[in-house]
Amino acid sequence: MPFEKGDFVLIDYVARVAETNEVFDTTIEEVSRKEGIYQEGAIYEPKLVVIGEGWILRALEEALLNLELEKTAVIEIPPEKGFGNRDPEKVKMYPLRRFIAQKITPKVGMRVEVNGKVATIRAIGAGRVQLDFNPPLAGKTLIYEVTVRKKLETVEEKIRALIHRRIPQIDIGKILFEIGEDYVSINIPEEAFYIEGLQLVKRGIFMDIQRFFPEKKIVRFIEVFKRETPSSTAPSLSENP
Repeated sequence: MPFEKGDFVLIDYVARVAETNEVFDTTIEEVSRKEGIYQEGAIYEPKLVVIGEGWILRALEEALLNLELEKTAVIEIPPEKGFGNRDPEKVKMYPLRRFIAQKITPKVGMRVEVNGKVATIRAIGAGRVQLDFNPPLAGKTLIYEVTVRKKLETVEEKIRALIHRRIPQIDIGKILFEIGEDYVSINIPEEAFYIEGLQLVKRGIFMDIQRFFPEKKIVRFIEVFKRETPSSTAPSLSENP
């Protein structure tokens, strides 16, 4: 049965550049290692998508509507529906001394920030550096191999997935929550306290729940500290020496 706008689904994908067959993104750790793009500390697992929310490329999202569960499909996305066509006017020349003054040694392929915009260094020579402010995948045809692994059905499944989307580095089994008629109460384990920007993460969870479950007017976060239970084998003093 085809999927619909508003469905919560978990997808796996392998994304390639059609012209070179180079893999630039994937949710599958084995593929990332094989293709040499594995990132230490990254979370490799099926990605949550709420169809229609724009969390992935629109063309890919639209293709999901016609897929079947656990059947891999190959989706081709032309540049105009991906990251756009390349704009020659976004390629600029900058003096090399500007980089040296900031103690930056430019290298071809390096990503740098200039006046708040990110660019890729395309060439270096004659005291000048060529910067490309186009997105790295602009002008590229993209090939996605996509598999819908699961459709989430219950409110509990959906809220669990929304929480995990914001705190992927914590095992979702360690985050307990209770769903009431007009509230959600979430226990945050101690190991999550040290996540950078935790207050923003909590606000993000609140905003997600409000968007998809507006009847849940209150989202309560409970930060849980738990004392370690002493080992039963710990030495003890005897009353009778």
